[in-house]
Amino acid sequence: MKRVILVMLIAAGFVSVSKAQEKKVGKKDAPPTSVSAAFNKAFPGSSNVKWEKEESDYEVGFMQNGKEMSAVYDTKGSLKETEVLMNVSELPQAAQDYVKKNYKNATVKEAAKITKADGKVVYEAEVNKKDLIFDTAGKFLKVQAE
Repeated sequence: MKRVILVMLIAAGFVSVSKAQEKKVGKKDAPPTSVSAAFNKAFPGSSNVKWEKEESDYEVGFMQNGKEMSAVYDTKGSLKETEVLMNVSELPQAAQDYVKKNYKNATVKEAAKITKADGKVVYEAEVNKKDLIFDTAGKFLKVQAE
């Protein structure tokens, strides 16, 4: 009987420690109130909201009107950019042609439309674990590290 009680106490201790670590991870990524308030104002009714610390900024992934999106905020709550996932076929044709020519036999894993805070729009195509950035006409601009 003493062994059973001892085993139960040890198991309870492991559960407590793992739960405490989970809370620390969640709090680490939690944004300041100013950031979450700015997000809630800009994207009311969002679902599946998940925050992540990205260097000195905060990135939030979420669903809005049936679209998978993300937004990046600075620590003061200023929106830096939004990203909307899209079908690869929605990339500008010149961007699709660039990938076919320069990355033969590779497929675009993910495509997105990125709108910067100043309104500038670029497109992103993930190919071979690299993010290729294109302008609105589909002209290649740069490779961005993930």
